Parts: sequence; structure tokens; C-alpha cells
Amino acid sequence: MGARETALNALIACRKNGAWPNAALKDYLQRDRLEPRDAALATKLVYGVLQNRNKLDFYLKQLLTGKLSGLHPVVKDILHLGLYQMAELDRIPDSAAVNEAVELTKKYCPKQKNAPALVNAVLRNAARTRGSWQEPVSYAEKYSHPEELIALLKKSLPKGKLEPMLMADNTAPQTTVQVNLLKTTAENLVESLKNQGVTATPHPWMEDCLVLSGLGSLERLDGFRQGLFYVQDPASKLSVLCAGLQRGWRVLDCCAAPGGKSFAAAIAMEGQGSIVSCDIHPHKVELIAKGAARLGLSCIAPQCRDAAVRNPEWEGRFDAVIADVPCSGLGIIRKKPDIRYKNLSELEALPALQRAILENQAAYVRPGGVLLYSTCTVLPRENEEVAAAFLQSHPEFSPEPLPLPEIFPKNESGMITLIPGEYHTDGFFICRLRRKQ
Repeated sequence: MGARETALNALIACRKNGAWPNAALKDYLQRDRLEPRDAALATKLVYGVLQNRNKLDFYLKQLLTGKLSGLHPVVKDILHLGLYQMAELDRIPDSAAVNEAVELTKKYCPKQKNAPALVNAVLRNAARTRGSWQEPVSYAEKYSHPEELIALLKKSLPKGKLEPMLMADNTAPQTTVQVNLLKTTAENLVESLKNQGVTATPHPWMEDCLVLSGLGSLERLDGFRQGLFYVQDPASKLSVLCAGLQRGWRVLDCCAAPGGKSFAAAIAMEGQGSIVSCDIHPHKVELIAKGAARLGLSCIAPQCRDAAVRNPEWEGRFDAVIADVPCSGLGIIRKKPDIRYKNLSELEALPALQRAILENQAAYVRPGGVLLYSTCTVLPRENEEVAAAFLQSHPEFSPEPLPLPEIFPKNESGMITLIPGEYHTDGFFICRLRRKQ
């Protein structure tokens, strides 16, 4: 089983079953036991195809003699794989991309008798004519984002931020991990990973955060099994650090799965205190519990709860409440490329849900305590507008300046939106509110 076949299986799972690419890749990389180099190629191929789908179709229309809509779905997947290698990767010989594509077609499309010949002809035509293809001009085809989404982002983002975000959405997501300081140091973890063939470099501005390369499956690493690190984007960790958590505090993480913010909170509190880590789905609560156990974070107590349903026993009981609410996810398109194809009308009800959760969670904050509101989107209607509406009806809360690393401008508003393309992070919104004494 090679990298291209693993990638094809992951792409088919994404298309047929609606699987997220990170989950599909994890499953198939574990199943196929690829060497790190092949695993890296499979990952690059899956994300590259999903991130450039419209652009690849734009090229295919020029190379096909028939209609794009007439292609068998798996044949189209295989053509996308082959064409992506030829158009975007400069270290793969055309002959390898073509021959592998033809073999995959024979194996995965046995009932499509003419399919291998079609794939061979299209990709050989691509090799001959590359350099003379018409290039896409519109953002929709150039960056493979739907027109409706581009219009929404253009309206929502500051001037000059749209194209850098679209470009960032199509970059390969880095694997960033946070060091479990309760078990090791960044320096020791770098050395340990090096001994297993993994390169770890310090993140440019987030302390105790490493960027990994040379990976296969994370689960194979001794450091992972020993709980020396966990995967988390710097923006997500930054939100927790902005809460200013103290040792011994009682913290509620109300929408916690898969657990990264709870883990960051526990480490920031040096394992002292308690964290109630909740999610509405039992299987996700189990994920949090397994992660906390692996990391040795005994101060985390996972619970299955609906963040929008009031629990009177918790009112005024927590020093800090972290409300990282369900959102449109438009800040993490580089990691979950299919988000760009969501039906935008289905996202319009989110601000009402976000406001309901924020209203509910606010009741749990003690006088003088902190309420941290965050999302992984860049839309003001889910971010600043939700926070502003909440503050208007809750004068007992007020925003506080965010303690940000030096790379950021000084913050006085208590709110910040990180936009992909600015700080090498996911898109993220952070808002810190203090309940008056």
C-alpha cells in the first residue's frame, strides 16, 4: 500500500461519508502503516486535492474531451490526485504520477472498462501541455472557495485581509504541539523527538509550543504515548492564556472536546485546582477523559452536559468559565477544507445559540471571576456582535485588556480576531470579560 492509494482512500471517505480529512487520514495512516515519508506525502496529497478542488477542475475542463460532470466520482478523485502532483508538486516525476493513477484506476474502477485509458490520456495530455494551460483569475477558481463564501468574507474582514486569508486556507497545516510542562521541558522533548527521526522547532511566538515535521502517525511516538505533548493550535492555547488562570482555581470548560483548552488550563494552573470539562456528546467526553489520562492531568473531571441548559448548582461557583462555543469554523478551513463548502444559510442560526450558551455560562462565574468567550471563526456576527449584545444586557461584566505576546499590538478592547495569513495560526476570536465584585 503506497501513499497515493492511502490518499485515495481518504479522499473517497471524505466524499462519500462526509469524513473530516484529519480523521480519515488518521484512520488510513494507522491501517496502512506507512513510513513517515510516505505518510507525509499522503497527507500532502489529501489536503492539496481538497484545498484546490475548484482549481483542479478548472484545469481538467481544459484537458478533457468530454464533460467533467460525466466522470465517475472515483475516476475524478484519481485525476485530481494525478493532476495535483503534476501542477503543484515539483519533486514527483510526471511518469510516476501517471503510472500510479492508471494502476489505481484499474484497481478501484474495475467496472469502468475505459477508465484506465481515459486517465492515462488526460494525464499524459497534462504533461505535454503544462505551461500552456489557462490560469484561473477569479478567487473562486484560483483559491477554490465558493463565490458566496468569498462575498461573506469580503464583507466581514478588514480591507486587505481577504486574499491573504484565502491563500492561507490553502496552505498545508503545520502540526503544532504543546509541551506538557508537568512532565517535561521543551528542550528535553525536542531531543526526544529528534531521537525518533522527528524534527521539532520552537514556535516563533508561543512559548513551549513546537512545530513538528518528519511525522508519520503521532501515536507511534514514545513522547505521545508518555503524555509529553498534545496537539493544539497556538491560537487555541493563546485563548486559555488570555484567561489568566491561577493555581488552585475552579474552572469550567463548557464546550471542551477534544480537550485542548482543558489540557492547556491544567498545565497553566500547574495541575493545582479543578477543571470541569464538558461536552454534549458522550463519545467526545470519553475522548477528553482519555487525553487527560494520557497527559496525567488528574485535575480534569469530564462530564456530559449541554452548555445551553442551566445547572443551578453551579451558579457563582467558578473562578473562570471558558466558553469556546460551536461556530461556523471558517477560521480552520486549512485544517478542514470541506468547511468552505458548507451551506451558509445553515450558519445563520449560530449567533442565537452562541448567545444562549454565553448567557447560561455567565451565571456560573463568581463575582470577580473571568468569562472567556472564543470561537474559531472570523465572522463579526459570531464574535464581536455576540459579545457586544451580551455586554449590553449584562452590565455586571466588563471587557479586560488581553495579555498578548509582544508580536501582537497592545490590546485594550478585551477582544481580538486572529485572521489566517497574519500570525501563522487558525482564525480565532478571543474575548475576556470580568464579572464585577
